[in-house]
Amino acid sequence: MAGTIDLGKADAGWAALAALPRPTLAALFAEAGRVEGYSTDLALPGGTIRFDLSKTHLDAAVEAALIDIAEAMQFDALRAALFAGEVVNPSEGRAAEHIAQRGIGKDASVEEAARFHERMRALVEAIHEGVLGDVKSLIHIGIGGSALGPALAIDALARKNSKVAVHVVSNIDGCALEAAFAQCDPATTLIAVASKTFTTTETILNANSAIEWLLDAGIADPGGRVIALTAAPDKAVEWGVDETRVLPFQESVGGRYSLWSSIGFPVAMALGWQGFAEFLDGAAAIDRHFADTPLAENVCVRAAFSDLYYTQARGCQTRACFAYDERLKLLPSYLQQLEMESNGKSVRADGTPLGRPSAPVTWGGVGTDAQHAVFQLLHQGTHLIPVDFIAAIMPGDDLDTAHHVGLLSNCFAQGAALMAGRASTDGNRNYPGDRPSATILCEALNPATLGALIAFHEHRTFANAAMLGINPFDQFGVELGKDIARSIGQAGVDFDASTTALLEAAGLA
Repeated sequence: MAGTIDLGKADAGWAALAALPRPTLAALFAEAGRVEGYSTDLALPGGTIRFDLSKTHLDAAVEAALIDIAEAMQFDALRAALFAGEVVNPSEGRAAEHIAQRGIGKDASVEEAARFHERMRALVEAIHEGVLGDVKSLIHIGIGGSALGPALAIDALARKNSKVAVHVVSNIDGCALEAAFAQCDPATTLIAVASKTFTTTETILNANSAIEWLLDAGIADPGGRVIALTAAPDKAVEWGVDETRVLPFQESVGGRYSLWSSIGFPVAMALGWQGFAEFLDGAAAIDRHFADTPLAENVCVRAAFSDLYYTQARGCQTRACFAYDERLKLLPSYLQQLEMESNGKSVRADGTPLGRPSAPVTWGGVGTDAQHAVFQLLHQGTHLIPVDFIAAIMPGDDLDTAHHVGLLSNCFAQGAALMAGRASTDGNRNYPGDRPSATILCEALNPATLGALIAFHEHRTFANAAMLGINPFDQFGVELGKDIARSIGQAGVDFDASTTALLEAAGLA
């Protein structure tokens, strides 16, 4: 990786960013060409997506300061290293090759990903053709990135005409698994077990219970109903999965970036291989845009610039995402893991203290429900919270068009209201306005545009990390609580008085 990070220059840049004048949104819109300058229409395989950042406080001075910081932090070199398949996860000594799953990156990695995809495609098509008998349901067992991505894609894309009914189970709470069992016939159900290491405690426990469910139903060979999705195929075979039913993926693909690999098996089962291929194509189009487009015109980078401006210069601690599309109701949950697990760090990639805010808390919901739940705080609360609105021009339903007209009208009205506000001498009815939002408007929601939306957020997350010097590809913060959970019940392990009392109350001590 070429170049040396200049932290002194970067720190001076952050100070300069915070000291810049803060024109209101109204003042920014008084300048000619505001919408044109801060909106980008990307023509993608599934249709155009408009990225409208005009209602954020980005302006020429803010972006110039952030581009200077990007230069100091060797952004271009980091981006090039990502696409070249070099080590960008230094704490684990790995590349991050999720983009290779989309056909872009180091040649050897792209070729290996293509081979793994062909293996998955053959199995998916064999199942759809009836080679494994009558298969009507798939219970997909995983957790974290092995579950959130498949759940989002299936809920968004497979509500109608799904080739196989897919039920995603992640929680170790038995109620989650029982709910899936209740909707499936053991005689026509396959089990997918998704775990990068094939040692994930929650996933293996759920998988064992699924095997017991099949046995209790009289299935003679329950192991023959299991498909393993893993970067550790030997572990899956050792657990009992037939080698022909193991779908591998590369060790260099992180869990929360693994939807594009064999972890996407349930998506291909629901959509068919053509739909999954379109999903990959949409993501690849964003990869090319992110790799080849200058920072000042790059939608992923400019979105990250907006994030950084609000966290670093305006003290914002959260960022909200509201999908005005019921099919995207799981998107905020997906983004929570992507952004908070990637960039929720307090040290730089070299282990030195970060010394400034890292990722904001990501949260959100679905419109119009959220308007009647949390928008009070957005409009009149004391917190400044940047908001993303995501919507599609084409409806996902066949009902009266009044439904979708009302949905989009509310989406656009909320952004306008946050910006404009409404003055009143009655403080209870006063809306201060000047509150930022961005809108991502898809021509249609389909496999390609959903793939593009997810890849956009992946690269936005990487851009945020590169600007701060964070390694977004490790997640050691998830381990401590799990380690302590494994120690419960072991002799000689002491806990604080509160935890001890809770364990005793629950009968675990």
